Amino acid sequence: MSPTVIELRQYTLHPGRRDDLIELFDHEFVESQEALGITVLGQFRDVHDANRFVWLRGFIDLASRPESLGAFYGGPVWAAHKDVANATMVTFDDVLLLRPSTPLPTPGERDAETPKSRFVATIHLAETPWTVETLPKPDAPVLAAFTTLYAKNNFPTLPIREDVHAYVWFTRFDTAADAESFVADRTTGDRTLVLAPTARSAMR
Repeated sequence: MSPTVIELRQYTLHPGRRDDLIELFDHEFVESQEALGITVLGQFRDVHDANRFVWLRGFIDLASRPESLGAFYGGPVWAAHKDVANATMVTFDDVLLLRPSTPLPTPGERDAETPKSRFVATIHLAETPWTVETLPKPDAPVLAAFTTLYAKNNFPTLPIREDVHAYVWFTRFDTAADAESFVADRTTGDRTLVLAPTARSAMR
């Protein structure tokens, strides 16, 4: 089954520590989460902020989320590496709990070579819940889109933002130049992230 619950996680890291976290994440935190029923959809460098790491993970449903997260964060892999991972982070609470409003992208084959592609994520925030009539019209082909999942955080050890109405969508470009050209031409005031997939990102 495809995940119906998505976390968009944005971490602020200590200067110079992003590659340390990515090296650890790519080698230790992908398969170890997926073995517990968590889907690691993609992990990225924020191209415009050297101290930001962005990733997405999914769960089959809301009920499975606390069980899977409890198994991972209470398990041996996290126990072995949590001190190193946590030492790279300043904040880890910029997290949106979302539900897919389009089919999820087909995962690519993870390998050791870093993709040259770029993803642009646009985050629209509103004062009230989005409706079909109020959703912004994307200005590029939509690879995947998500809206806020209105549900209580059922794994409170990890905070999420519960005060937002979000619409998030992703588009993909083959090259960095194409992504930067697209962003440069935009006039939207919404938050835009230019994301470079890591070597073992399934979105690539």
